[in-house]
Amino acid sequence: MPLSPGDSPGFLLWHATLRWQRDIATALAPLELTHVQFVLLACTWWLNTQGEYPNQLTLARQAGTDVKMTSQVLRTLEHKGLIEREVDPADTRAKRLRVTDTGADLAPRATAAVERADARFFQPVPLDDAVALLGRLARPGT
Repeated sequence: MPLSPGDSPGFLLWHATLRWQRDIATALAPLELTHVQFVLLACTWWLNTQGEYPNQLTLARQAGTDVKMTSQVLRTLEHKGLIEREVDPADTRAKRLRVTDTGADLAPRATAAVERADARFFQPVPLDDAVALLGRLARPGT
């Protein structure tokens, strides 16, 4: 017998994901960032703080995003003055990504806004439980 929507893990996950995405969009709106813009900016910023200047493919892998979509969003972030693409001295065909001063100012503020939204969203569940479950779902078999 099929599960009712209230008993279907996939259906519940779908609704939880939609609610979470709305919360994140609301948190980022005052900063004039979309969720994917935030993810790519934050990943680039974090990698830069670790001394890494990723190319587009490395960033897409880090963020878990499609390479072509990553390119389009990076173009938008570049137009906003948040990142710069520099020729990679080791491979002149590749462009290394660097967060601008404006991007480096915005990234931690956006991260804090997202972390506050996450804390509110996940508040009903102990943090360790949420991280364990989501880690298992994100990386099955590990």
